Parts: sequence; C-alpha cells; structure tokens
Amino acid sequence: MNEVQTDTTREQIHPRPDYGRVFLTFARNSLVRDMTFRSNFIIETISSLSWMFMNLGFYLLIFSYTNVIGVATGWTQYQFFVFFATVAIVNSLVQTFFMPNAQEFSEMIRTGNLDFALLKPIDTQFLISLQKVNWSGLGNTGFALLLLVFSLGKLYSEQAGFRIYPIQMILYPFYIVCGITILYSLMIALSATSVWLGRNQSLYNFWFYITNFSRYPMEIYGGPSGDARRWIGQSLKSFFSYCIPVLLAVNVPARLLAKPLDPNNLSLALYAVFGTVVSFSVSRMFFYRALRSYRSTGS
Repeated sequence: MNEVQTDTTREQIHPRPDYGRVFLTFARNSLVRDMTFRSNFIIETISSLSWMFMNLGFYLLIFSYTNVIGVATGWTQYQFFVFFATVAIVNSLVQTFFMPNAQEFSEMIRTGNLDFALLKPIDTQFLISLQKVNWSGLGNTGFALLLLVFSLGKLYSEQAGFRIYPIQMILYPFYIVCGITILYSLMIALSATSVWLGRNQSLYNFWFYITNFSRYPMEIYGGPSGDARRWIGQSLKSFFSYCIPVLLAVNVPARLLAKPLDPNNLSLALYAVFGTVVSFSVSRMFFYRALRSYRSTGS
C-alpha cells in the first residue's frame, strides 16, 4: 500500500509528459511562427516545389530518349516515377520534422541552451528532434502524393496484370516510416558529434552525401554483367543496404508498389525492419553517450 502511495506521489510531483500533446504544441507554435512571416513561408514553399518540378522535368527528358532507366534494371517511366515520388515523400517528411532541429543542435551546445533542454522533465532526444516543424516542406509531400497516385493510375491502365492490393497500401506507409527512421537515425547520430566537435557542418553535410545513394533504384549499382567495374557498384550496393541501410529507406516502399512481384522484395522488406530497429537503437545509444560527455557552459 505504501509503495502504491509513493508511486502516486512521485507521479504527482513529476507527471509523465503527454508526448502527443507536447508534439502538437510544438507543431502549432511552429505554424504560428511560419504564418507570422507569410511571405517567407510562401517563398520557401515555391522554392521547394520548383526544385521538384525541375527534377521531374529532368527525368521526363531522360525518358524521352529511353523506355527504362538502365538496360537491365527494369524500371520503366511510371515505375520510376513511383520511386521518385517515394523519394520525395521520405525526404520531405525528414526535412519537415527533423532537419531544422538537427541543424540547430550545435548552436544549442555553443550558446548553452542545451542546458535548459536537459533540465526539462521530458526525453531529451524527443525534445531536440521535434521542437520545430518546417511546414513549408509539406508542399513537396503533397506534390509527391499526387505524382504517386498519377503514376499508379498509369501503371494500372497501361501495364497488363498490374494490381494494387490492400496489403500493399498497408505496408507502404509502414515502410515509409521505416525509411524516415533510418535517415533520421543517421542524422541525429551525426548531429550528436557536435558535443565533441563543437561545430560539425562538414559531418552534417556528409548526411546529404550518403543519402544521395538512396535517391536511385538499387539495380543501377549492380553494373552491367561482365564489366570489370561491376564490383564497385556491388560494393556500394552492399554497404548502403546492409551496413548503412539508406538504400532500403526508399527502395523497399517503392518496390512494394512499383514492382510487387519481384522475388527479392521479401528479403529486403524483412531486413529493412531489422535495419530500422538497429539504426534507431544505435543512434539513440550514441546520442546519449554524447550527452554524457557534454559539459555545461557553466561548468
């Protein structure tokens, strides 16, 4: 009885935070801030969409000369646009919810604002990762969803035997979340190095260099059969699929819709779940290991 009373008293003194409500507060505050400077918000949204349109135009130009991306890859125009839309969805959501916070982490260390984050009765990684939302990034998400629906409609009408089943519609958002988690894990781990390096802009840029590999179907890294340089592509494919699984972040959900009958999908899907759990666990341990090395500005 005394133990129950003690636990109740402890919860009254240190109530468990409602993470959903806290995140909604962060999101609302960010929206109010963005609407305060509406012209800047509109310009950022238009700039992001312009980049998307330019990329789409570039791929349309490529497909005006060929029917597939690579001789042996099998990615036709609308299959590739499903892939391109998936890339845009994953990256736009990462940029909306996590990137602005990761960019400011080193500044929090430099100015000492990290001290206040550590004192709050809430998970520090949650607080640092989600305290700001870049709402203008959702413009790309909306555009990508429209492109995805359009491309699937084209595949349904033009490709014999192409079907979309309910299980695919369930697994697609699940693996989108897995892909976002993989990219976020890499981002937060690189940001955590700011504790030791102070400013790590060069390492943060490294995130962009690595994630560029996830923007293309993994088949292009196989290389043509018999080519002496094939081992280079195979090495990159293996490393970025199984060591740092950024290739799986986009390839798995895109293949579930664009290439549902590919025999490699099952093994890739299973490893993507494993890679997501390991990536997040390792990045979280690394993040808190970095925090243990942090020295307050007052110390």
